Amino acid sequence: MSSSRFEQQRHKPVTPLERERQLVIVCPSLRSRVNLSRIVRVAGGMGVRRIVAARPFTIDPLVVRSATETVHIESRGALPPVLRKLKADGYRLVGLEQTSGSTSLFEFVFPERTALVLGHERGGIAAEELGLLDSVVEIPVFGRPPSYNVASAATMAIYEYCRQHSARPPIQARSASE
Repeated sequence: MSSSRFEQQRHKPVTPLERERQLVIVCPSLRSRVNLSRIVRVAGGMGVRRIVAARPFTIDPLVVRSATETVHIESRGALPPVLRKLKADGYRLVGLEQTSGSTSLFEFVFPERTALVLGHERGGIAAEELGLLDSVVEIPVFGRPPSYNVASAATMAIYEYCRQHSARPPIQARSASE
């Protein structure tokens, strides 16, 4: 039997945040309930507490698991009034979309108070909503297909926001030679 320096520790206790995240996820009505469910699950795991989702929507309890215990999902008929209200409340509206004038996610600095606006799986962010945004970020694509699934892209953007606005000291990094 070999001994290892690494022992699996699945389902460690939740790491408490020092302060609540100031990130709101804004979703159009998505074609697949799995996509919204994956976004809710990631939001829950990252300590994001608020998602605004356009109707109609459903979530898959097997995918979302216990995330709905901490993530509040607000149901809305149309997103432009929500975006205007978020902007009035001091949020910067940041779209996740491939556009002219977008900034690479690798270079973008998220404002702490951010509303991350996602696009529809097929049509992207609607023109009226795009016109309300303060910034647009895109994730570089290095292969095929030429874009990411909405849930995968949202995961990357949520992670990057949380990395930039860490509310806890990072886990101690170790080099590969240790």
